[in-house]
Amino acid sequence: MKAILPFPPSKLNPNRSKGNHWGSTSRLAKQYRADCHTAAIAAGWRGLDVRGFDVLVAFHPPTNRKRDKDNLIAAFKHGQDGLCAAWGVDDSTLNDRISHVIREARRGGDVEIILTRSECDV
Repeated sequence: MKAILPFPPSKLNPNRSKGNHWGSTSRLAKQYRADCHTAAIAAGWRGLDVRGFDVLVAFHPPTNRKRDKDNLIAAFKHGQDGLCAAWGVDDSTLNDRISHVIREARRGGDVEIILTRSECDV
């Protein structure tokens, strides 16, 4: 199963948020969480039981510029919270079942979420 979420705003990148007022970053984070929540529900993922699934987060940046995966993961944190809210689970339940990759650039950028049956159902 797949769903497409918006690419995280650059101002949520930990290296870019320095010097910004916390209020503007907070508003942006809340909006991004809501956008990802809405996209997950639009994909039919409301209340989806994700136990027994591995979660792949594939970042498709808007340009071919080199990216630091750790910063993308941090910038996506609020999006992951919105995704998990749509599923109705705490994001800590994904700790052992989530992986992140950077893939080819796409116009506008996006985050592709791919669910696959887990090899070992813990």
